[in-house]
Amino acid sequence: MSASRGYAAQSAKDALAPWQFERREPGPSDVKIAITHCGVCHSDVHQARDEWGGSIFPMVPGHEIVGLVSAVGSAVDKFKVGQRVGVGCMVDSCRKCPSCTEGLEQYCERGFSGTYNSREQDRKTPTYGGYADNIVVDQAFVLRVPDNLDPAGVAPLLCAGITTYSPLRHWKVGKGQRVGVVGLGGLGHMAVKLAHAMGAEVVLFTTSPNKAEDARRLGAHEVVLSKDKDQMKKQRGRFDFILDAVAAPHDIDGMLGLLKRDGTLCLVGIPDQPHAPHQVGTLAYKRRSLAGSLIGGIAETQEMLDFCSEHNIVSDIELIPIQKINEAYERMIKSDVKYRFVIDMASL
Repeated sequence: MSASRGYAAQSAKDALAPWQFERREPGPSDVKIAITHCGVCHSDVHQARDEWGGSIFPMVPGHEIVGLVSAVGSAVDKFKVGQRVGVGCMVDSCRKCPSCTEGLEQYCERGFSGTYNSREQDRKTPTYGGYADNIVVDQAFVLRVPDNLDPAGVAPLLCAGITTYSPLRHWKVGKGQRVGVVGLGGLGHMAVKLAHAMGAEVVLFTTSPNKAEDARRLGAHEVVLSKDKDQMKKQRGRFDFILDAVAAPHDIDGMLGLLKRDGTLCLVGIPDQPHAPHQVGTLAYKRRSLAGSLIGGIAETQEMLDFCSEHNIVSDIELIPIQKINEAYERMIKSDVKYRFVIDMASL
């Protein structure tokens, strides 16, 4: 075991604070990574404060990790010391079930091992995340970070990027399609960038008039205020696909009504309380679909990083020292960030 330093929550009521803990030494297939940047996800807040239930403490959050390889095991053949790499939301899975063998480890039927607030596949060893100076991960769950992208801006791609890229790809978003994005936060701003790069006509739905200019800068062709009944009425039946990135209860029935026949509304924001029930007729009369999506597999995440490299896409971020993490949590709850905090781990 090797000593590690990070920031941890000791309980759901405690602020994050410095904590020393141990990581395993790299095994034959492991990669040890000196972490340079870690994104701050809204799910970090939910889990550190046990808002979803079942949190494991002490907890070192962080699953948007970028760093440099500092050591490799004897059997590692994909990475070398000094290479810039990333780790997203998973660090292992059973690797045997149908989902895993199809490259969909996020739907592992035994349950994937999350990067933090989870257990290794032995179901005993707790996992600790990226608010730390290093991490040790099997090479099968490590990703290549393209050299042409800013590493700080890449970090949120490993969650916010793949969470939006995966459903856009699954539902074959592209040229000739009209795509809606609900909410312009950490997830939503990535959805706008990616859908635009895929060639779709992108419309942002927001409750904030002051986000219109920024949305257009990011690639939205049109901005609709979702609280304006007249604006919403004009959009009814016009959309092939809508990606809903709002992580709070809201009216999804109104969004379903914007879909064309056979259109799909996909939810990727996970609120801590249920959405209001929707009307089945809104689905049935136009054969619309309501769906959900969870990150992406390792191969698809690498595909997303390569796509972002080709189109020069990174997240819009605010870089912070680790000492400001608790302040960042409070600001994030108030949506006071454009559009993702990233920790400069050199500050640890």
